[in-house]
Amino acid sequence: MGSSSITFAKVLFILLGCLMLWTLVDTIRTDGLPFRKEILTPWMTATLVDFYINVAAIAVWIAYKELSWISAIFWIILLVCFGSITTCTYIVMQLFKLSSSQAIEDPFYNILLRSPSRISIERKKFSSVVALRILFGVLGCLMLGTLIYTLLTDGSPFREELLTPWMVETLVDFYVNVVAISAWVVYKEPTGIGALFWIVLLICFGSITTCSYIVMQLFHLSSQDPYCLVLLNTRDRDTLEMFIASPGTP
Repeated sequence: MGSSSITFAKVLFILLGCLMLWTLVDTIRTDGLPFRKEILTPWMTATLVDFYINVAAIAVWIAYKELSWISAIFWIILLVCFGSITTCTYIVMQLFKLSSSQAIEDPFYNILLRSPSRISIERKKFSSVVALRILFGVLGCLMLGTLIYTLLTDGSPFREELLTPWMVETLVDFYVNVVAISAWVVYKEPTGIGALFWIVLLICFGSITTCSYIVMQLFHLSSQDPYCLVLLNTRDRDTLEMFIASPGTP
């Protein structure tokens, strides 16, 4: 992934952010504010649960990435309120922070992680890895239960009357976040076929796939490893551990 790919990523997420902003403004203009009880149909509720579970996954990354809790809380509040507009804004900001050498060498490594000099790979008594396995396992089960319950009580979601303006807006918001998560999956997966398989599942099953994928990746780590290692593919994880283990590392 070189400078041309970084430029493409910047343009892509700027366009996606603008698309989502336009969709939000247009929906408010034509259909009013979303804070109305009649909007919360069973499938709208299920879609919102799906949406916010993916938001939780992105929020965990932002909480790790930010160097202070104040800035992390600020971004997470924006993420909860404005969804994928915040996701795109945050990713574009991280892309613009890359130096020319970082963009050429390994941009994903530098986007996903804090500065390597700030990372400690020490073993810890409290396992964030186990806590995250439980968290995303529970969230995945919650979404699966919500999906099954909504199918049984309200029937198929493939009905024209369900596509209200706010449902369409929520789906656009949801799938812009799916694009961001898919980019991470492409980076993580060693083969294109594997990446394509998971992306198809993300499109079809949303946050159930997100949670399943994260939990699977967490099980590749020791229970005492820092959870930030789950962000990296195997090659970059080995590089990071060698960096930390090398003499003279801050």
